[in-house]
Amino acid sequence: MSQIGIDLRKSAAQLMSHLTVARALRFFETDAEAITEEQIRICSVPATPFGEQERAEYLRQKFSDLGLTEVEIDEEGNCLGLLPGASLKPLLVVSAHLDTVFSKDDDFTVVKRENKLFAPGIADDGCGLAALIAIARVIQNERIPLEGSLLFVGTVGEEGEGNLRGVRHLFTKGRWASQVDAFLSFDGPGLERITNRALGSRRYRVEFTGPGGHSWGDFGVPNPVHGIGRAISRLAGYPAPKDPRTTFNVGRVEGGTGVNSIPSRAAMEVDLRSAAESELQRLDAFFRRAMRDAADEENGSRRAGNPLLQLKLELIGERPTGETPSDSPLVELALEATRILGVEPRLDQSSTDSNLPISLGIPAITLGAGGTSGCSHTLDEWYDPRDRDKGLKRGLLVVLGMAGFRK
Repeated sequence: MSQIGIDLRKSAAQLMSHLTVARALRFFETDAEAITEEQIRICSVPATPFGEQERAEYLRQKFSDLGLTEVEIDEEGNCLGLLPGASLKPLLVVSAHLDTVFSKDDDFTVVKRENKLFAPGIADDGCGLAALIAIARVIQNERIPLEGSLLFVGTVGEEGEGNLRGVRHLFTKGRWASQVDAFLSFDGPGLERITNRALGSRRYRVEFTGPGGHSWGDFGVPNPVHGIGRAISRLAGYPAPKDPRTTFNVGRVEGGTGVNSIPSRAAMEVDLRSAAESELQRLDAFFRRAMRDAADEENGSRRAGNPLLQLKLELIGERPTGETPSDSPLVELALEATRILGVEPRLDQSSTDSNLPISLGIPAITLGAGGTSGCSHTLDEWYDPRDRDKGLKRGLLVVLGMAGFRK
């Protein structure tokens, strides 16, 4: 697929020793402050679940300013821009996600405190979006010649109930779907991790409904909150294995109107995950059976003649599993580029945009974009851009190695 050599250590070293690439790598150090200012501008634009339009428009303007071609916002809301090489092939997608986990009522203002930046989504995935722009800019500024082409993409729907809708559209219905040869996403900070294994998950909304009534006068009517309680208790008893690592979580529970009222509705949202597809299927089957058994148990205790408690199960998210093999050119190049920068890499399993292309057999990895962070997915999320340049250098080396650098 790519134009990299068989000896990837030599290939990465050759890239770093070429004068044009060496200048580009230094750019990430000399332009560090400007890259951080760009990240602040990006993260100051709100991007809530299913509300990424304003940030996508911002990114579209940046792509146009950088001279990318075929710039557009697609039907799903992804922002795309092509940096063409001598040929369209190989075509490498370079991506980061636009969305955050936060609501429209949250304050997206970025605050500086000493060396840290504080804001919702400043690291996840503000630093990834800043990496997209920095890498596209340096390739254009240094006129780095490419054999293949790069499709830069800001995706929607990576977080939570977004269910990978952006990258799913990109690879199934988008105009570039059948043309992509490899996929690289920047998601969060760091330098050691190389995510080449997709962590599978299934997410459900569970709803129990009944007639409701008075806590005293209608006692014996099946209670949806009691049904939810029975369901949680059954799920909590699942013997989750440590290997393959398997987890379950009830993340949200709602229902009821008052302490002396039998509610007519109660609901919860559940996250199921496993490192292995076979175990995820077992957990999923146990979960669905446990929900039915909980409903039956609550109905079994109801007063004669009362309506039955109704159960509704809705699958609200499904992320596939899979792996880009450790001996694939993409993974080997990322490993080698990390080591050349003086860091010992580690292969990782996580749930990212890479899940989708991996499940389709397309080589894909997710990398950290450098720097450090903390308090992710909270209003106290912070990012420290020190040593960001190493993450950007690694990213550029992988991009050039896979697209093919023309000497």
